[in-house]
Order: sequence, then structure tokens, then C-alpha cells
Amino acid sequence: MSTDETDKGTTQTEEPVAAPERSEDDHRWNDVLREIASGRTTTAVLSVFLAVVFGSLLIAATDESVRDASKYFFAAPGDFFSAAWDAIWGAYTALFRGSIWNTNGTDFQTNIRPLTETCKFAAPLIAAGLGVGLAFRAAMFNIGGRGQMLMAGAGAGWVGYQFDLPAPLHLTLAILVGMAAGAVWGGLAGFLKARTGAHEVILTIMLNYVAFYLLFYALSEQSLLQAPGSLNPKSLPMKESATMPKLLGDRFNLHLGFLLALVAVAVVWWILNRSALGFRIRAVGLNPNAARAAGINVGRTYTTVMLIAGALVGLAGANQVLGTVTSGIGVDLDAGIGFDAITVALLGRSRPLGILGAGLLFGAFKAGGFAMQASQNIPVDIVLVVQSLIVLFIAAPPLIQAIFRLPAKEAK
Repeated sequence: MSTDETDKGTTQTEEPVAAPERSEDDHRWNDVLREIASGRTTTAVLSVFLAVVFGSLLIAATDESVRDASKYFFAAPGDFFSAAWDAIWGAYTALFRGSIWNTNGTDFQTNIRPLTETCKFAAPLIAAGLGVGLAFRAAMFNIGGRGQMLMAGAGAGWVGYQFDLPAPLHLTLAILVGMAAGAVWGGLAGFLKARTGAHEVILTIMLNYVAFYLLFYALSEQSLLQAPGSLNPKSLPMKESATMPKLLGDRFNLHLGFLLALVAVAVVWWILNRSALGFRIRAVGLNPNAARAAGINVGRTYTTVMLIAGALVGLAGANQVLGTVTSGIGVDLDAGIGFDAITVALLGRSRPLGILGAGLLFGAFKAGGFAMQASQNIPVDIVLVVQSLIVLFIAAPPLIQAIFRLPAKEAK
């Protein structure tokens, strides 16, 4: 064999083998996985997971048996970890029994009752969350849910005990009046922002106080809303014809308000994704200056959004007075829902279906929190801490990405 042939053979052998090119399907699947890992839904799920983990630490820290075991931790560390596990497991199983399925029940109705309670608590959260989330889509921070609920509850409740009408008509009129009152209160903030440029956060905060003291005054005057002969700031109870019917019979507290909340989810989804109004809302939310240059009346959009948002929150107020607490209008009828709705909207990323899921989750927290306190002697405030931690983690997506090493969302 000649030297040239030997060199040629050596050269051919030493050539690096090229790596096989990745197919278009591989690139597509990688893009899909990256989109899932860096998406908003993943961030929300991981935020809930982290909140539950930190909540578990708080449950263990507040448990008396865990604190006792910590005193001799180095002598018997197994006792400490066993007590911590028992406390955490007992708390979350109690949460499950109180919100999803009662494993101690003797019949199907008893077993399923916790889920119906979750849906009952979720109904006003979903409706109010839709009102807050819709405003978010227009880059407006509607924190006036409390005032809108109070005005809606006053309007719906007044119709509910003042008039004598056939049942379907009476209930429908009361709900519509409540939604109209909420729409007026929310629309007032939108109108003032559109005409004067005042920030909606300041407007809605102040309107919350105005609504509270207006309602308190009305409930202190028997010529207005106060029940005759009563010294308490409360109205007469709702008439039966204006009460939302129970969906599953008298044994359950779930009423028509939950179905109305589901209808509201469908309506808001259609508005945002299938209507010209929804396009204007999203355009204004992305860039009001560009929307104005494109011919969209930004001020009118602000007013319209807040009118619809107020009506949705008003539905939550009517739900409380006509469905959940029918004993009369009170200054506490909002039950903190106006502010909880902000959390629900944040967790749901201002998407109707996301708000539906977040509302059910927080409804489960409310329903199961009482079971945790009753059976495990755990402060119900722990549930509030978990909710607050969810908001904290959702408000900081880079923190979630750093903890779980998620890829950052690529700019397009």
C-alpha cells in the first residue's frame, strides 16, 4: 500500500461524524414544553404549591405537640418529625373533608355536602373576581369591590323585602336592581377617570368608604332601610319570593347564585374573546395611546368596563343578600369578598376560566378552613396566610422561575 493511500485512509477515518439534525417535530415539541414551563398557568400552580408548603410549616409551628417534641429534638428527632407530619396531614385531610368529600359520612348526601359548600362560597368570589379581572384586562385596578357589593346588596335587599311580587319576577327584579346599583357605583369611578384622569385606585378606595357610611346611615334610619322597631343596623329579612331557590333541596345550602356565576363566566368569556367590545378592552389594556391613535375612544371604554365590572361585583352582592344571608341587609354583607376577589382575579390571570378555577379553590379554602379549626384546633387564620402567600408568589413570577429553574418566557 502506498503512502498516499495510507494518508487518504487516515484522513477519511479522522473526519468527525456530524450529529443528526433535529427534526422540525423535535423543535416544535421543545417550543411547546418551554411554553408550558414558562407559562402563566404553571406559575400559578407552583405558586399554590409553594403557599401550601409554607402553610404546612406554619401549621407545624403552631401545633402544640410539635412544639413539645421540639424541646427534646436532639434526643428523639423522630418524635418531632412524626408530630409535624401528623399535624400537617391532619390539617389538610380536614381541609379536604370540609371542602370536597366528607370521608366520615354515612351516606352520599353527607359525603357530597362539603363540595356544595365550596360551590356556595365560590359563587360570589367568581362573580366579583370577574368584575376585578375584567377591569384588569383594561389596565384598571378595581379595588372598589366592597363598595360595589354594599350598594348592590342594599339595592337588591330593598327590593327583596319591600315589594310583593310573584316569585320569578320578584327575584329577577331584585337581582337586576342589585347589578344596576353595582354598575352605577363602579361606573362612577370609570367616568371620573375618563373625564378627569383621576386614578381609579384612589377613586375606588374612597368610594368604598362612601358606600359603607351611606349604608350604615341608611340602616340607622327606620325611614330608610332599618327594620321597624329595631335598634340594630339591619333591615327586614328577604321575602320568600325574592330568595334564591336551593339547587339540591333544603338539606344543602347551594343556591341559584352558583349557576348565575357560571353564566357570568360564559358571558365575560364571550365579551373578551368574541365581541368588538372585548377587542377594544384588550387594546386599551395593552396600550391606551396606541388604541387612541387607532380610533378607539379610551375614556368611553374605561367607563364601559367599570360599568360591566360593577354589575358583575353587584351580582356577588345580590348573591349574598338574596341567597346566602337572607335575614336582612347588614354593613358586613360583603364578608371580605370585595377584597378576596382581587386575589381570585390575580390567581386566575384575569381570564374567565382561570377565575372560575381560582374561585373554586378559594371557596374550598373557606369551606375547609372551618373544618380545620373545628377538628384539628388550627386557627382559621392559617388559611388566610396561605391565600396571602399565593398572592405573594403570583406577584413575583421571577421568584417562581428562579426557585424551580423554569425557563424565562421568550420575547416574540
